[in-house]
Amino acid sequence: MIDIKEIRENPERFKKAAKDKKFDINIDLLLKIDAELLAAKQKLQDIATDKNRIGKDIPNLEGDKKDAAIAQLTQLKKDEANLRAKTVLTLVPELGDLVLKVAQPADDDVPLGKDDTENVELRKEGKIREFDFEPKDHVQLGLDLDIIDIERGVKLAGTRNYFLKGDGARLHWAILQFAMDTMIAKGYVPMSVPLLMRDKVMRGTGYYPGSEEQTYRTEKDELNLAGTAEVPLTAYHMGEILKGKDLPLKFVGMSSCFRREAGAAGKDTYGLYRIHQFDKVEQVVICGNSIEESNKYHEEILANAEAVMQALELPYRVVVVCTGDLGRGQAKKYDIEAWMPSRGNYCETHSASKFYDFQARRMNLRYKDTATKKNLFCHTLNNTVIASPRILIPILELYQNADGSVTIPTVLQPYMGDRDKIAKS
Repeated sequence: MIDIKEIRENPERFKKAAKDKKFDINIDLLLKIDAELLAAKQKLQDIATDKNRIGKDIPNLEGDKKDAAIAQLTQLKKDEANLRAKTVLTLVPELGDLVLKVAQPADDDVPLGKDDTENVELRKEGKIREFDFEPKDHVQLGLDLDIIDIERGVKLAGTRNYFLKGDGARLHWAILQFAMDTMIAKGYVPMSVPLLMRDKVMRGTGYYPGSEEQTYRTEKDELNLAGTAEVPLTAYHMGEILKGKDLPLKFVGMSSCFRREAGAAGKDTYGLYRIHQFDKVEQVVICGNSIEESNKYHEEILANAEAVMQALELPYRVVVVCTGDLGRGQAKKYDIEAWMPSRGNYCETHSASKFYDFQARRMNLRYKDTATKKNLFCHTLNNTVIASPRILIPILELYQNADGSVTIPTVLQPYMGDRDKIAKS
């Protein structure tokens, strides 16, 4: 959420942010309602002053003057009730709804662009493998090795569902555990998180309004299945005032994630790339209200994810996401894209996002600054450490052998009983 004072002071900045990010928000209407609300509050204050004055005068009045004063006081009370009703029932909720839709302006160094096709590559890492045999894709490998079963997943749960079996399940868990161990060694606090979130948590982290169609919702209980552990981790201290000396807080959580993929009909339907349920290790940083600190931790969380990719020896590239591909609250985002042979391209596996105080304002997450003793809004950041089974696509395809087996990445072998290959039984 954006500070209303900033919108009043520089409305053109937020009109541009909406245009650049392709969000529909009427800033002029917001300011009009805001002005009406400010005027109403001033009027209420004036009425209170008049009521107080007349109330003190009445005991000293007599006859017609007293009757007139009582009538005036009665009218003021009616005006006050009507104005409070308008304020509470109309202006406050209308303004609140509009403010929640205001987009955070992107950093100045974020490239302008309409969508993910205009993201800008920063660098490539690792060497793309050249095969001296006809390689299989991850689905063919999974079927031949009996480690992936999409057909039965669809039969039981509908499209974009799957089973991982035997060594496929073990490889999946090995990747996740390796990522957790890596982050714990870096000092991040491991968290096992709830997955059903209240609406206020979805609003607080910026997913509502905007992502309702992508979210699985249990209407009866008014709860939502989180699409990422970012939601519970970021909201862990929601509504609290932290101690400045305790910042930054660094969390890492492993959880299942659920996404409806609404609007993705016919898109990426093959294999394990775009699915409804997956598991992810997520890192979240809550730091002080400082652009410099946010920038530092943004680079840190990106480096953490890159370290995992490098340990897995997977070729990837880093891109800076353009304005048209940014979320409402993101000031800047990096994507890591792994090379996937069957897709013939680098494809997204990680997103590192910087929010400044956008989420913290919505959650009322603050800290007492050590130097000024003032309560300030925190800054928040998050990034994928690893997400599976999407990451199985490059691992299976790039580590496959001519005999149909798959070499297990060296760093994962201790999690797989010190075996070095997955082969047919």
